[in-house]
Amino acid sequence: MTSWNGLNTAYFTEDKDDHIYNALVKSIVEHQLLPGSKLPEEALAEVFSVSRTGIRRVLQRLAAVQLVTILPKRGAHVTTPDAEESRDVFATRKILECANLPLVIARCQSTHLVAMKKLVQEEKRAHEARDGAAAIRLSAAFHVQLQAISGNRVLTESVSQLTLRSSLAIAAWGAPWQQGCRCHDHDDLLELLKKRDIAALTESMAHHFDSIVASLRFEQNNGQMPDFAQIFASQRAVNAQEKC
Repeated sequence: MTSWNGLNTAYFTEDKDDHIYNALVKSIVEHQLLPGSKLPEEALAEVFSVSRTGIRRVLQRLAAVQLVTILPKRGAHVTTPDAEESRDVFATRKILECANLPLVIARCQSTHLVAMKKLVQEEKRAHEARDGAAAIRLSAAFHVQLQAISGNRVLTESVSQLTLRSSLAIAAWGAPWQQGCRCHDHDDLLELLKKRDIAALTESMAHHFDSIVASLRFEQNNGQMPDFAQIFASQRAVNAQEKC
């Protein structure tokens, strides 16, 4: 099944309770549920019309991929990565994505360039429309699909996983309107890919990640109780139809 950032991964599957899992992943990485947000079992069970046991299973799965933190007597919260972890996530992405660029260039064809250009154009439109969810999704998709050109599925899946944690870091420490990456950076990267200039492309990619980290504001955030009814309104409508 295709994940939120366009890669076929195990994050989005079709087992029992997965519609809840998928909805929560999407809401977290698209900044509808912000880092520190409380995730009470009772409220979520009511929204999704399931038992607290089912919600507990989903929260445990989210904790396994580090999107949710569960603490004794405090319950579940959307994970708030600290400054060190946030820096490490982007440092790891810089190492992986820059190291794979020679293979990306070697295997890049005209069809890849066309697809990447379409992504960049869609991302620009999302930023212009201030569509935060789409901007985040397309920003991640750019990096994932760029690495996928190399044919290295293991590395591409690792980058896909790291985009989830990158989104959390930006949500926790970014400016109010910092949705994904700066799209003009992606335009520049695409132009260098067309030229097959490995040195310039690698330098530009490294600078891209350094700029993201430099833009983050490492200040303390406090958890809030989200409006689950509003966030998952579409899911409530589906539940109501199923009962009819």
